[in-house]
Amino acid sequence: MKSPPSPPPPPSYAFGYRRPPRSGNLINGLGEREPRRAEHVFHSSFGSPLEWAAMDHFFTLINAWGVVRHLIMIRWALRRAEGTPAEVKDDLGGSVAAAQHVKATAQTLGARKVGITAVTEAAVYAGREVPFPTAIVLGTPMRREAMAGVPDDRAAVEVMRAYREVCNTAVDLARHIRSRGWNAKAYGDPNSGDLLHVPLAVQAGLGQLGKHGSLISAEYGSNLRLATVVTDLPLAPDQPVDLGVDDFCLLCRVCSTACPPGAIADQIQTVRGVDKWYVDFDRCIPYFTKTKGCAICIEACPWAETGRGFTISEKMLARRRRDGTERRAG
Repeated sequence: MKSPPSPPPPPSYAFGYRRPPRSGNLINGLGEREPRRAEHVFHSSFGSPLEWAAMDHFFTLINAWGVVRHLIMIRWALRRAEGTPAEVKDDLGGSVAAAQHVKATAQTLGARKVGITAVTEAAVYAGREVPFPTAIVLGTPMRREAMAGVPDDRAAVEVMRAYREVCNTAVDLARHIRSRGWNAKAYGDPNSGDLLHVPLAVQAGLGQLGKHGSLISAEYGSNLRLATVVTDLPLAPDQPVDLGVDDFCLLCRVCSTACPPGAIADQIQTVRGVDKWYVDFDRCIPYFTKTKGCAICIEACPWAETGRGFTISEKMLARRRRDGTERRAG
């Protein structure tokens, strides 16, 4: 019989800042009622100055070799993220047929979830630009058995393995689109770059934002890692889905109770003019760093159990119909 995972370490730290950086919650716009673009705080792939750079560097230095190896291979794959398209454009039969072709190709290349949406200003980091108007969002699940011991090294390596897999899919899909004469650029770096994957994934119908700040899909819960390809190939967009995630998260306390530093709020909050679920950055990141990636919240999430998401969604939507209430998709 398999022994249960060890209890997670307590939120006590043997490191800290002599001069604490500006609050990550302040940088993220917690409580702000006016819309604005997100700013980089932690895990930026550009090497630009970060308020929390010292902790970011510390996180990199203490990680397992398996994590670093996958990250190196991701960076190597991304050398092919963009390139020159073929001279002759193939319209692939129009935007609807082209979307079907792109989704089928992405799935053949390894993606388990694929959605298409427009690149919006809110999904692009402040000071960055995305060169093409349409986003193809890809999702690859992590292996549940490898994540069972979070927060341990095996789980940390599995997270990066999934990032590497979805990155390779994005790079290969971008190359395929360029072979058809259209521009395409892959974004597969787990460190934040030009765009935010989760808002695009929500818009593209891959799932909804959960209380723990991660995407929840019906098939894989929050056990999903994302990458994005942007392109100028005309593609019919998908629409956001309503799985009843907000209804469930308002009632559920599993992830907020499981979170050792108490970073997960039980209420939706206003962030840069949008009412959404938000995780307290200043509480989360020191623990995330100490445990080399944590992921306790997404593994504790009831949606993460394989096959359970569809049942939860059906119950939430049925309850809403019975009660005569409505909630937003996204």
